[in-house]
Amino acid sequence: MTRRPPFLLNRSSWSKRRHPVAGAVAGVIVLALAGTACSPVEPAGSDSSGASQSATGQDVFGEPADAAQVKQGGTLTVALSADPDKLDPTLSRSLYSRYVFHTMCEKLYDLGPDAKIVPQLATALPTISADGLSLTIPLKKGVKFADGGTLDSNAVKISINRGLTLAGSGRKSELGPISSVETPDPNTVVIKLSKPFAPLTAALADRAGMVLSPAAVAKLGANFSTAPVCVGPFKFASRVAQNSIKVVKDPLYYDAAKVHLDAIEYRIITDSSIRSANLKSGDAQVADSLSSQDAPELQKDSTVTVLQSQSLGYQGLTINVANANGVGNPLKQLDTPIAKDPRVRQALDLSIDRAALVKSIFNGLNTVACSPVSPKSEFTSDAAQVCPAHDPAKAKQLLADAGVSTPYKVTMITSNNPDSLRLAQALQAMVKDGGFDLVIKPVEYAALLDQQDRGDFELLQLGWSGRVDPDANIYNFVGTTGSQNVAGYSSPDVDKLLTDARQATDKAQRIKLYGDVVTKLQQDDPLIYMYRQRNLTGVSKKLLGIQVYPDGVIRTAFAGFAK
Repeated sequence: MTRRPPFLLNRSSWSKRRHPVAGAVAGVIVLALAGTACSPVEPAGSDSSGASQSATGQDVFGEPADAAQVKQGGTLTVALSADPDKLDPTLSRSLYSRYVFHTMCEKLYDLGPDAKIVPQLATALPTISADGLSLTIPLKKGVKFADGGTLDSNAVKISINRGLTLAGSGRKSELGPISSVETPDPNTVVIKLSKPFAPLTAALADRAGMVLSPAAVAKLGANFSTAPVCVGPFKFASRVAQNSIKVVKDPLYYDAAKVHLDAIEYRIITDSSIRSANLKSGDAQVADSLSSQDAPELQKDSTVTVLQSQSLGYQGLTINVANANGVGNPLKQLDTPIAKDPRVRQALDLSIDRAALVKSIFNGLNTVACSPVSPKSEFTSDAAQVCPAHDPAKAKQLLADAGVSTPYKVTMITSNNPDSLRLAQALQAMVKDGGFDLVIKPVEYAALLDQQDRGDFELLQLGWSGRVDPDANIYNFVGTTGSQNVAGYSSPDVDKLLTDARQATDKAQRIKLYGDVVTKLQQDDPLIYMYRQRNLTGVSKKLLGIQVYPDGVIRTAFAGFAK
């Protein structure tokens, strides 16, 4: 899944009180959480053309590079806040792998800055049959994989079928009820469905739509990530675990004239202040996930541009309800109060003061979220944006009603970077008033992804970078057969609502159904949504052409150094 640690926190807002944190370094500073209401207050600055960034938080996506202003050659260094997981589009689960895939694994479709779907390896949007059971996709001609093979309809068929059948695939539920993939000619793909599936085109605009080299798939199988081969402006060169990934310009790329850089190196720098320092010193030209403290300062720096947009995703808490055997295996109910009784999960939800989190530790840059449906989505509604009020007294009463003695101890795993720990400590202090004793267990990010899949957790803090179609923000995580349902949650009511929404062709009907889904999820609380992060990316003004859209992916492929 495209999972990410929480956005970086405002270090200036911590009190001087110190509390022990189980599993973390003793004596860490804990938040003074003041205030319960807020509205986003965005930092001011300037975009790459020198125009003023709005203090009201307007999106700044960046602009394409003007070829006349860009030098040829050079290596771009990108400072990443976490190490990507497997560089295999079928198996990948992290946002950071999507950064790398952007440069070397193109998709049938892509998103524009307005979050509208546009063709990439396809030449047009799909032609959909009247019954909704067939999608016909025309392909570009003369496209080569990095290993010299030719992209054709058979390669697309192999890639989609791999997403449907490979053990551990994160794409299976994204692709929906595909019954077959047909190849009437080398440049045409016809996808047959057993039932209509409205989100499919959107799914093909992400990892499910990436086309892999058939030769590399045949050679490497499930080890594709060790030497991935796709179609892209760049091709995989090397990887040093927990350190760096390098891609180099692919001369076989069909649009190679638009590629200016020789190489891109992704360096893993988990500390936000060090990423910012690298950006200011010139050791890195791009830094992802700026902290809410560093962003305003960087916007005052005449050598740096800060790109920003509101994410389509969320940060939240996942409760392990029935993932005792590992994701993808038969569900088995866990024998703990928080797993068995939704009142305990509701109590945890009511113990979280989302507005205080946003105002006090995110400097007002992020926004409160209680739902997987972005308020920017065309499928949002009042019902989809309802938010439970912070009510620790009611939380304690729910725990009493559930027969749970307080303080109720629950253990949460989280990424071990400093900013994730600050959020965890804020939650630890906050939920105490609701009757919870939150124990924090920090783990390395890649290990956290593995641990969640195994079901080796009670409570998990992790986020999702978001997709343009709400189905991709919901079904995978709370559908009974969702390929990323690490909570082990199963509700026939939710499954029916989500299935109906997938099959509906009427927009108003889908909007109503997603509102009903949110209502039911807030009753069961397998996943507690907390806030929606703002994408904040630092870019050196020596570099042109970096763009970041609401999907959170840093688009580096067609960037170049200014002349």
